[in-house]
Amino acid sequence: MDFKVVIPARYGSTRLPGKPLLPIAGKPMIAHVVERALASGAGEVVVATDDQRIVAACAACGVEAQLTGAHHHSGSDRVAEVIAQRGWAADTVVVNLQGDEPCMPPALIRQVALNLCGQDGVQMATLAYPIADAATLFDPHVVKVVTDAAGFALYFSRAPLPWHRDEFMGKRTHLPNSVTFLRHIGLYAYRAGFLERYVAWEPSPLELAESLEQLRVLWHGERVHVGVAAEEPGPGVDNAQDLARVTRLLGG
Repeated sequence: MDFKVVIPARYGSTRLPGKPLLPIAGKPMIAHVVERALASGAGEVVVATDDQRIVAACAACGVEAQLTGAHHHSGSDRVAEVIAQRGWAADTVVVNLQGDEPCMPPALIRQVALNLCGQDGVQMATLAYPIADAATLFDPHVVKVVTDAAGFALYFSRAPLPWHRDEFMGKRTHLPNSVTFLRHIGLYAYRAGFLERYVAWEPSPLELAESLEQLRVLWHGERVHVGVAAEEPGPGVDNAQDLARVTRLLGG
């Protein structure tokens, strides 16, 4: 199976300026992310960035980076620009691996691509992992997803989903065993032609309310297949505390 990985890596970050270039265990964060992508078996790996310093860092670790516009509002927009500039065919499978995921297992990058290829007529796929504790379920920084019987997303939310009426009316310190709770993993596979359509759509009201761009897909009636990740992903980097944690994990 052939697939490509595009890694959006924006230099500007409110909480961690220059985040892709921050050192972790002796090399910039983006180098760790690139290594994960290359180890997935992807046929091509491209970093999509808005800054020449990131281009230079990528060249140093042996991967191509493409300069994209500074006007993009999301990583998906940046990935779509790469697709357009490179003229990839509409049926090309493209994995969007965020540039702040230096601990993403390569097996999951490949899994999400295989997940998309295994679904006839589906244009987008993602992954989720079971939630094991109430603190994670009720954390608004953790995105939850509920699916139908075939594994297609019904809704994504920062709220605890599904809401167990009887169990959660009282104490919310444990999870009931009668339902599965899933944490969404922000790793996406798309057909290239679909992503070009997606970025042309206006943001949906649900997307704006939850600050979750994948809700735009459901709003427009498209399906998203959600596979259960074969292993738990490592932490991403959103803030200084995350950076310190990842540095410890990677031996810094």
